[in-house]
Amino acid sequence: MYYVYIVECADKSLYTGITTDVARRFAQHQKGTASKFTRAKRAIKLVYTERKLNRSTASKREAAIKKLSRAEKLNLVYSRYE
Repeated sequence: MYYVYIVECADKSLYTGITTDVARRFAQHQKGTASKFTRAKRAIKLVYTERKLNRSTASKREAAIKKLSRAEKLNLVYSRYE
């Protein structure tokens, strides 16, 4: 099982990635060991997760989310709470 996730950073920017273990990966982002982006921007909150059956579908979904505008990503995040 793979997960697509979005992390909010201290400057309100959004980072999208994939993983098999969301808790472990988010902890890495918070420690600054997961990506250059979140090391520089300080990951503060996991705001979205989506489960996928395999790496291929997770990677395709990650790419699709990365193409969205900030407003569209926020709509995706907030739609989970409705």
